[in-house]
Amino acid sequence: MRKLPVILLAAATGAAMFTVAETRSSKGEIARNLDIFTSIYKALQTNYVDTIDADKSMTTAIGAMLNEIDPYTEYIPEKDQDEFMTISTGEYGGIGSYIGERDGNVYVTEPRKGSPAQKAGLRPGDVFYIIDGDTVTGLKSAEVSKRLKGQAGTDVSVTVKRPYVADSLRSFTLTREKIEIDPVPYYGVVKGNIGYIQLTTFNEKTFGKTRDALEELKKNPEVKSIVLDLRGNGGGLLESAVQVVGLFVPKGTEVVRTRGKGLLNEKIYKTTQNPVDTEIPLAVMVNGGSASAAEIVTGALQDLDRAVIVGERSFGKGLVQSTRQLPYNGLLKVTIAKYYIPSGRLIQAIDYSHRNADGSVARIPDSLTTVWHTAAGREVRDGGGITPDVKVEYPEGNRLVYNIVRDNWSFDFANRYAATHDSVGAPETFEITDTIFNEFKAFIDPAKFKYDRTCELILEQLEKATKTEGYLNDEVQAQLDTLKVMLRHDLNHDLDLNRATISEYLASEILQRYYFDRGAIIEALKHDQELDSAAAVLNTPARYKAILSR
Repeated sequence: MRKLPVILLAAATGAAMFTVAETRSSKGEIARNLDIFTSIYKALQTNYVDTIDADKSMTTAIGAMLNEIDPYTEYIPEKDQDEFMTISTGEYGGIGSYIGERDGNVYVTEPRKGSPAQKAGLRPGDVFYIIDGDTVTGLKSAEVSKRLKGQAGTDVSVTVKRPYVADSLRSFTLTREKIEIDPVPYYGVVKGNIGYIQLTTFNEKTFGKTRDALEELKKNPEVKSIVLDLRGNGGGLLESAVQVVGLFVPKGTEVVRTRGKGLLNEKIYKTTQNPVDTEIPLAVMVNGGSASAAEIVTGALQDLDRAVIVGERSFGKGLVQSTRQLPYNGLLKVTIAKYYIPSGRLIQAIDYSHRNADGSVARIPDSLTTVWHTAAGREVRDGGGITPDVKVEYPEGNRLVYNIVRDNWSFDFANRYAATHDSVGAPETFEITDTIFNEFKAFIDPAKFKYDRTCELILEQLEKATKTEGYLNDEVQAQLDTLKVMLRHDLNHDLDLNRATISEYLASEILQRYYFDRGAIIEALKHDQELDSAAAVLNTPARYKAILSR
């Protein structure tokens, strides 16, 4: 069996690298409880009045046992290992399309650029009706995904229903290919002089892709600094994280060490290649979705005073998983160690070994965290992810905009727009004009559009409260009625009021139809508060130096 590298994902896998430590329970206790469990299972199979599904009942029992440990220790049966391999290798056999579920059907959310799906002509919004002669309406996305995936070089025929076109039923024959997950979907020059690199995962290709992007950006004389965008990066291969750090620090620098049960189960990871640049000003952007391997990169660069960290506190996963081969080709992904970044701190946010009486767990409170120090002597803390050097706070979310995105109004409008427009301007200059925005407003059906009308809800609650507490007289009622008229929501007004934010989502969706990820990313960066904050630091050398000094 191929040896799998160590993986650090918020919900992913890794490979064995430590010796098995002594179990917590005695051999006698283990044997006794296994005997009890086996006896109960046999008795149920023999005597229970109805038939018991063996696979289902054992999977339930295994899941319940593992759920008592932590969310990352899990059993992976043979039939579910394709996704596991995709995470580590960054590739799979299929048509190369993201899919989603809606109204009982599975549809295309985005065909990847250059994939069989894109080359054949599948579009966002296409609803799968038939795959290889079988009707798939009503199936879950996981089942449809299995039917679409397969050995590279094999064909799959699909029939879809396309919205907003006259001839809605379209049939395609696609030849599956080896689909590679690009860990660096975009890099380029932003804000005039900053080299921007977005990393979405840490797989076997991340180091090479990141190195190539960095070297290409450095060839541009306008580039004076670098931003690594790790927001939403759930992690991946530990070795890949170490390699990425090695692009910016001297060869032989310690990046992370892992410690399992027992003094002998410690492993130190150092950079092994020559760096690309150890001096260029560097910022790393993170948020609550940055986890595990992404936190190793972020935390190591912070502890080494090599980068300014910008954004929101990261997820806080400091646990290492490995896989153990099981009978019948199953795998057990089990937490075997914790990882510690250069300052010595552990950034795990939740201690799963100490649960509340009801079995729940909570993040370690800041008051119980410990102060550590970076190479330059700056104070940093453990026990709860990586705290940015420059925090960016976002305004409270808008329910109107949230519902436009959640209920697919912007997605559907972009599909209709793409069906009637062969091309659009370049992502760098594209904008939502008055014409496009008015078309979107007309596209929304007020009878179907639902959103929380906060002012109206508060007035209703106030009216109930005044009645309950005895204050609702004629004068109060008259004032409330006046307020109801003054604060009655008007959808057209609310859309205009939130035009700027809505336009960002509309532009991103429309550009994705023509320029794929690149177009959507370029649009998002135009309005990126964290990128603005990073640029403000990088373009102010005195401030950059002050942040990284003691």
